[in-house]
Amino acid sequence: MLLLMLVAATTLRLCPLARTQPLCRIRTVRTGKVFHVREQIPGDHLYFSSGTTRLMKHPCKKNIALYLGRQLFLTKNSFESSLLPFSIPTSMQVGIPEVTSAHFAGSVLLLVVNRKVYVYDYEANSWNASTGVEHPVSHISGDNCCYSGNSFCMDISNSVFAYLHGDQISQANIYFSNTRGYRFQKYSQERQAELVGSLGGIFYFYSLSQVGLLLVDQWKAMFGYSDHPLNRSFGLPFDYNGTLDILIAPGQKGILIFWFEKSLLVSRNAGQLVNPVQVREGQHILYSSIFEANITIHSVAANENELAVLTRENNLYYGSLGILSSSLIKFADQNIWSEEAVLMFTDVGMLEILTPLPDSAFPASDFQKCPVNIQAILMDPQLQVDVCKVELLQGEFENKMYTIDMNSELELTALMIPRPSTSPVPLVMVSNPHSLGLQAVIYEDGYTYEGNTKHRLVSSPLPLPSPSNISLRQQQHWGRADPNFTSSIKRPTISTITLDIANKEISCLDLKPLTALISVGCDLEKKIVIQNEISACYNGVLDPVALQDNYSYVIEREAYDPNFHGQEATEDLEVPYHYEKLGCPILVYYDTPWKPVVELWREGKFQEVVEAEYVLLEVNGLFTYTYSLTADMALCSSQPQNWTTIAKTAGDKGPFAWDRENYVSCHDPNNNAPLRWPKVPYQILGGPTENKVVFDQRNGIYIFFISIVDPYYSYCHLETTFSVYVYGAFPLPIFPPEITIVLLTGATLLSVWLAYMIPELLHTEQGLRVKGFWVSLRRRCRKSCVTGKPTQPLHSRLEYFRGGCGRRLPRALQKQKADGRREPGPGRRGIVPNPKSRAPRLYSGSPAPGRRRGPEGPRHMALGPLDDREGEETAHGP
Repeated sequence: MLLLMLVAATTLRLCPLARTQPLCRIRTVRTGKVFHVREQIPGDHLYFSSGTTRLMKHPCKKNIALYLGRQLFLTKNSFESSLLPFSIPTSMQVGIPEVTSAHFAGSVLLLVVNRKVYVYDYEANSWNASTGVEHPVSHISGDNCCYSGNSFCMDISNSVFAYLHGDQISQANIYFSNTRGYRFQKYSQERQAELVGSLGGIFYFYSLSQVGLLLVDQWKAMFGYSDHPLNRSFGLPFDYNGTLDILIAPGQKGILIFWFEKSLLVSRNAGQLVNPVQVREGQHILYSSIFEANITIHSVAANENELAVLTRENNLYYGSLGILSSSLIKFADQNIWSEEAVLMFTDVGMLEILTPLPDSAFPASDFQKCPVNIQAILMDPQLQVDVCKVELLQGEFENKMYTIDMNSELELTALMIPRPSTSPVPLVMVSNPHSLGLQAVIYEDGYTYEGNTKHRLVSSPLPLPSPSNISLRQQQHWGRADPNFTSSIKRPTISTITLDIANKEISCLDLKPLTALISVGCDLEKKIVIQNEISACYNGVLDPVALQDNYSYVIEREAYDPNFHGQEATEDLEVPYHYEKLGCPILVYYDTPWKPVVELWREGKFQEVVEAEYVLLEVNGLFTYTYSLTADMALCSSQPQNWTTIAKTAGDKGPFAWDRENYVSCHDPNNNAPLRWPKVPYQILGGPTENKVVFDQRNGIYIFFISIVDPYYSYCHLETTFSVYVYGAFPLPIFPPEITIVLLTGATLLSVWLAYMIPELLHTEQGLRVKGFWVSLRRRCRKSCVTGKPTQPLHSRLEYFRGGCGRRLPRALQKQKADGRREPGPGRRGIVPNPKSRAPRLYSGSPAPGRRRGPEGPRHMALGPLDDREGEETAHGP
């Protein structure tokens, strides 16, 4: 008898009743049924394989949900209308239409039907079979990000895993898709072949930036993770009784809910710690677990902060997903359970018990709804729920997404107003402390009109001399965490920041935790701009009007290689110039080493001049430029990368594949590549070196692609293109300069030698003969010019030069010839050359009238024999 009384007392404590009002009021949804028409449902009717029903809501589109039971129902209005059973077209040839798993991925619904994955686009009402899955699968998993307009958020919704539950993990066939399930590819985790146990699931925990594998072995389970630093160990093991369903709570906070008929577990850090859910009454813990409470779970529902459980014992339990612990309290009894019933949260503090009602007259089923107002029930004094200690908790960052790029900070603020005479404890947490760090400070910030104290919650890396904002930055830059604790700084990550009350009562329904999603990655508002203060248009070298008028230029075939290998092309290339994209080219003198000035801009505002390492490549394959430094001049300790080595490993990425993800610095002490060719050009600009571009002797336009490759400057792929006009180069010579220099040097030396040797040779006998020959030849030429005919054959002079018996003029006649005229005798006529005419003039013995005569009389050249002894040559007058 005493034992029966103890059991009854325990039951009363576990089930405090509130009979003043019912738990919920039932209503039935019935629409579109006017005429009794029995229509045929097209396709194969789908059904759920599990013995218990499920309801899956779209985490972002609250009105879209899928009911899984003996029939499937897909709604777009929260079951506010009668629905036909969900079916798959017979053309898909699924065989047995048994559904084992389902998942919403953005605007599509993924279903595993008969061990295959199918995609249903509920917006376009179209079906597709997934490709790439070559082995049977039973489950799919994924997550959804509800911050629209962010590319990183879209990647979360597009990522899906497919796997066979219970398969040996060392041999498990796992598939991954980043296309919302349309195409899959094989996935393998590091050291997967070494793992022991069966596969309980695989999930992408974005709140931790890790892929988690659930290992099940001998009724124990634990998570293994993919990346540093969690890949070196496993999460703590927990009891795995039966096949646990795993729910990922919305909001990317890392909250996981594991449940089975006799088990309910919760993890707040993506499976690293898994704890059972307690059952409470007021402030007292009745049972430490569901198994200890001896209840059988039928349906579980959860949102960002709340948890509800419907049991086969016809009971409803409610709890909050607290920041420190989770517990349930039991509501009053009411006949609410059935085999087809499921739970569904419609809003904060609003719960519905949904049951489909088949209609014998119509194929469409109606729905019975029993809405539960959680706040109204919690006000029942029999539940012994304390009043919420906080009146207000707000922050401008609630339900927003922020980005922290490399070396950046984020500032946030929050305000808390507690009830009088209470001491709530605010607590700020990040889901991924391996990549995001903070320091929280709280201070009083005035009073309300009612006299309550306002508390401002801030966080700052330095002591606060005055009120400040919250400052968040990468954990690696705080200097307080061990390198074995932090994640790789090169890898972009994600984390959530949550502000909640540590000892918050379950009655604080309207006091939701403040949550923001922090992407430690690329800030899409950043871009790089090349400074162009001295342009070719500004200096009049190029005309901007002509550049905009379908301007094009020609690259000589010997100056470019379309394959970027530095080999000459087979023909010239005509390149159109895109002025709207490139603007006016930067003006660069060819003989001056040059490098661009790179500026960082964000949201249209200048930030800084980029000093990080970057690379250049001419987009048309021009190779008429090099670099001022070589590998050894740049003090490289290992062989530096270049465009040739990158192209060999780029695959199908093309020639412009050099970026922050594949760059390895030759100054990195962890780079083990030996320095085999120290004289190769060092092709990296910026950073610790003073490397510059050196142009060949060629004028023209260069269009460069620039990429920031320093992995520690930004998570973004900062890239752009710009143009340069090189001027000042003279045309290349026809002959090589070496040949020209040799010829000029030889000619100079020969001239110097001749200037020295000719005077020396003229003093010799042979030289005198040569000199005499040229002197006599000159005289004969002068005489020929005077008389109009040669006075002596050339061969006689040659005989004289050879030392023969050539005849010479008498001395007297030579003297007269030297004076330029002959004195005629009395009564004789003479010829005097006319300075204005080459024709001779005849004179008589007396002077012409009017002509002046010199004091010695006129001088005439005598006409007669050249020599009394030589009568062979005579001169006759006309």
